[in-house]
Amino acid sequence: MLDRRALLALPLALVACKRAASAEPSVPPARPLKSLAPFPMGVCAKSPQFDDPAWVQLVTTHFSQLTPEWEMKMEYILADSPDRFRFDGPDTIAAFARHYGLRLHGHTLIWYAQGEQAFAGLDRARFIAAFDRYIAIVAGRYRGQVVSWDVVNEPVTDEGSELRDCHWSRMLGLDGYMIRAFHKARAADPNAVLFLNDYNLENTPRKGATFLKLAERLMKAGAPIGGIGSQSHLDIRIPPGQIRTFFRDAASLGLPIHVSELDASLRSGERVDLRSRSQRIEQQTARVGELAEAFMAVPERQRFAFSVWGARDTDSFLRQGERDDGQNQPVLFDAAGKPAPLYAAVTGAFA
Repeated sequence: MLDRRALLALPLALVACKRAASAEPSVPPARPLKSLAPFPMGVCAKSPQFDDPAWVQLVTTHFSQLTPEWEMKMEYILADSPDRFRFDGPDTIAAFARHYGLRLHGHTLIWYAQGEQAFAGLDRARFIAAFDRYIAIVAGRYRGQVVSWDVVNEPVTDEGSELRDCHWSRMLGLDGYMIRAFHKARAADPNAVLFLNDYNLENTPRKGATFLKLAERLMKAGAPIGGIGSQSHLDIRIPPGQIRTFFRDAASLGLPIHVSELDASLRSGERVDLRSRSQRIEQQTARVGELAEAFMAVPERQRFAFSVWGARDTDSFLRQGERDDGQNQPVLFDAAGKPAPLYAAVTGAFA
């Protein structure tokens, strides 16, 4: 395995790509996504993928923005103590983005699912100090490198009618921890676009409405929210038109919008699924096509970026471990880096 610091210090990655191109079949002709989209095209990344020349070639050909999939999250940086930080992974990703001229989207500062163990046992004063310090150190470290941050991630419950009760809200209040996080992120990086990010906003209309009301309420409270992120892990069985409705309502806030983690599973999770594979692919392409069209209908100044959660099918978290039956095609390129049906659905809408 290549030493990542050496890789990112220099042209070794370029050499690796050229060698791979001569040793393996090239990706079939497909116009680069970043040349077709009138906004940045993003993809998530994990630093071990930088040792895969095929992945590097595909990503640098088609994408113009990176989101760290895991290594910028508190679970990685902070582990089990509010006083011990590690930055090897996110530093590697930031250096890779810099080397290839890719925008970097920071993901994520405060998430209900992480940090509870590290902050356990702290009294209120120490808890608040550690909360503020974490955001200041992490957002400050990448000041001038990231263009944007998911400051608060997934604050609305799955059912969608209320906010999540979590260790952050129990100490700082349901809205209070978010308002504080946005202010601290703004102080740490005055130029980054600061996002409120969540999932199932298109899939569950009640959740989408609660999320947009939350964003509006936080803005009225003075939180420096600069954009809203819809993860867009799409349920391909939702009714036609539901995605368009959400994006129309989201655009009414006037904020930049980020499609932040797009994928669309062909699997339902149900024990019995009577749909044929061709029916599922038809539903999948229709819903993803609708998403891309809905994003194109957003005013140009509000189209921040369009990001997919995995470059190839085999990079997707939906194809890891027990989830992988070898049949799912949740993203735009297949395991060989060839365009999947979703590539045509997205590029057709962009054209």
